[in-house]
Amino acid sequence: MDDLSRLGIDAARLPTWLRIVMVVALVVLATGAGLFAYRWYVRPVTLSIAVGSLDGDAPKIVSALASRLAVNNAPVRLKVVETSGPIESAAAFSSGKTDLAVVRGDVGDLSQAQAIVVLAEAVALLVAPPGSAITDIAGLKRTTVGVVAGDTNQKIVGVLTKAYDLGRANVVFKNLAPDDVRRALETKEVRAVLFVIPLSDKYLSLVRGLFPQNAKTAPVLIPIENAGAIAEKERAYESFDIPKGTLRGSPPVPEDDVTTLRVSFYLVGKKSLDNDMIAGFTQAITAARRDILPEWPILAQFKAPDTDAGAYLPVHAGAAEFYNGNQQTFLDKWSNAIFLAPMALGALASIAAALWQFLRSGERKPREPALDALYALGRQIRHADDETELLEIENQIDNVLRAQRAGANEDENALDAATLNVAAHRLENLIHDRRAALNVANAERPLEIRDQSPG
Repeated sequence: MDDLSRLGIDAARLPTWLRIVMVVALVVLATGAGLFAYRWYVRPVTLSIAVGSLDGDAPKIVSALASRLAVNNAPVRLKVVETSGPIESAAAFSSGKTDLAVVRGDVGDLSQAQAIVVLAEAVALLVAPPGSAITDIAGLKRTTVGVVAGDTNQKIVGVLTKAYDLGRANVVFKNLAPDDVRRALETKEVRAVLFVIPLSDKYLSLVRGLFPQNAKTAPVLIPIENAGAIAEKERAYESFDIPKGTLRGSPPVPEDDVTTLRVSFYLVGKKSLDNDMIAGFTQAITAARRDILPEWPILAQFKAPDTDAGAYLPVHAGAAEFYNGNQQTFLDKWSNAIFLAPMALGALASIAAALWQFLRSGERKPREPALDALYALGRQIRHADDETELLEIENQIDNVLRAQRAGANEDENALDAATLNVAAHRLENLIHDRRAALNVANAERPLEIRDQSPG
């Protein structure tokens, strides 16, 4: 209560109802602050994600994942920022416009990107029309090769050109829109076409539909035999064998496994994103993927990125915690809180005790000043020099007794009458004794002093 006194608040003078209101207000304020802090801590975090693709499916897949995260009450929610393709998505991410992005490993500035998951994998399909005599890359000499999504595939075209010295072989690459591929093949404007697509039913069906096929004819898949050597130099790619029968089962097309290049589509995030948040997000999006897999079969390619220290794209530390099973347990996260909680409870108990003292302050304060005042008058009585001082002291006693009697009507714990009577009776005895002493002193004065006195 010393703090209240320093603030100029005399608890004893405040009405009981006002003290109760103040305590209730403090409890409500503390409870509200605690609830606000809890809601703030457990609130879901919303991260923006840039995503785009030529066919528009990528934003739909990510939107489906975002919806499922909301349904599952995940700790992280996604705000989808749709772009026109991987180049724009990488640019939005690298410029800081979004927190996350879906990017292709060989496209854009990924210097600040850290992998969270691999959403899908795209395979380079170098396809010649049925009946073509071209069976390897050397056969492309002095021909034109169409490239679907040429802007996105500039890197892989450059890699192939360098690896096979296609510039000296007079091989020309021409960008083609998907709708122009059939016409370009029929008019022999191009002699082969390069696709970089996931090996899923949807995309393979699009490739099959571009070529007339029957039991005796089928498109020719041209192998990239140097894929292993290319992948050693260009770490965005890896060597991959297209399985026998990928385009057609019977008779199988291709007739045997075909070596080519593969590149991954990553969901990436900034290194600055909180590790615990990303670990929770990785776990949540993995669960969401299972829920929507029947609707989006391409997510069967969903997998963890390379978690090795020398990976092409370093894995985010939070995602690595999830994949390695190193997520913090309840005790890991809250051990400090558990340790500090008793200290906090002790502080709260002290505050509660102070508030209780504040509420009961009116019960004790009236008693102590009254008794102190009465006992202080005893000293004055012993040192009184005349009747006038004694009369003034009697008036002070009357005032104290009157104030206590008035307080007893409002406070049932006020000083009781017996205590007052004892104290007052003692003071009356002291006054009586002091009067007697003063009278004796006056009677013993020398006669000559009394004769000289006025009157």
